[in-house]
Amino acid sequence: MRSVLAASMVFLSLASAHAQAPASKPVKLGVLNDQSGQYADAAGPAAVEVAKMAIADFGGKLLGQPIEVVFADHQNKPDIASGIARRWIDTEGVDVILDIGNSAVALALADLVRDKNKMMIVSSAGASAITNEKCSPNTFQWTYNTYTLARSTAKALMGQGGNEWYFLTADYAFGQAFESDASAVLKESGGKVVGSVRHPFNTSDFSSFLLQAQNSSANVLALANAGGDTTNSLMQAHEFGLLGQKSKMRVAALLFQITDAKSVGLPNLQGLYTSEAFYWNRNDASRAFGKRFFDKVGRMPTMVQAGMYSATMHYLKAVEAAGTLDTAAVLAKFRSMPVNDFFSEKGYVREDGMHIHDYYLLRAKTVEQSKGPWDFYEVVATVPAEDANIPREQSKCSLMRKS
Repeated sequence: MRSVLAASMVFLSLASAHAQAPASKPVKLGVLNDQSGQYADAAGPAAVEVAKMAIADFGGKLLGQPIEVVFADHQNKPDIASGIARRWIDTEGVDVILDIGNSAVALALADLVRDKNKMMIVSSAGASAITNEKCSPNTFQWTYNTYTLARSTAKALMGQGGNEWYFLTADYAFGQAFESDASAVLKESGGKVVGSVRHPFNTSDFSSFLLQAQNSSANVLALANAGGDTTNSLMQAHEFGLLGQKSKMRVAALLFQITDAKSVGLPNLQGLYTSEAFYWNRNDASRAFGKRFFDKVGRMPTMVQAGMYSATMHYLKAVEAAGTLDTAAVLAKFRSMPVNDFFSEKGYVREDGMHIHDYYLLRAKTVEQSKGPWDFYEVVATVPAEDANIPREQSKCSLMRKS
């Protein structure tokens, strides 16, 4: 009788302990970006969806714990972003911050993330300073930066005689970085900048800027802006006769997402060049991801949305390989593991935090060549990873080995 009673007490004790045990603490990923402004189409709510896609494909759990995504709109304001990030890390247990979507925000958060010993993986903020002079051991730039896109486009157009450039530049950190990086490539290759003009964020009337470009001696008009500023300037460039098969001036959009192309419309893009890290119709693997994304979101993915999936999956794999959420252990695996997926073939993470992968020079198809509503481009050239990125010996990042 005493043995039965003792066994019953042990059972009740275990049951009570089990009932009082807290539920598994989730692994939290925070997507912080522009959810409602002019950059929302490029990343925005769909970036949250692709993070969820990656988590589902991974199996929904990490180290035996559920994976949770939280997200917020920083409204393109560094102070708001910093407040959200601090709250996520200090009180909500967020382990990694993803996407960002604004270069000024990314630069503002880099010190915070490092000081808090967390990780930030940038997909849609492109200032090259993020992984160059402002590099941090806790910050990564996954999809692109201003240098890689500028170099890819400038090199190709220089080879076709486009050696005199005029810049139409957004007057903030991202646009200024684009102009600076493209100008450096031009000068290296024997080209020159014949003029530039800067416009405020969210400009609606580009006529005076375009007239200055039209009256210059430039044979390339480079748009160093993004989002609604790019689509508005392109539409007005078309009205001015700067875009089109008969135009004497080539137009290069240094950052031009597929959602921008849809907004402007293929008939208005004739003669346009751009470079991207991902185009859905490049090969079978990119088309398969594009279809999955389309079925979920109702449109084709931008390069930064595709990059978000790749970055999220690489982070999850790094944590799994580390066997812990300890930041130092995860950082080591994140840097050492190769990247092979639909976005990045034989990619890797360099010491400066840059994800090294190929880029693609794209040219707008003619209306007759297009086979569907999202079939905007032909891939003119592949720019190898090592050619597209800042050479090791030119890097200003203190983390880079120079040999």
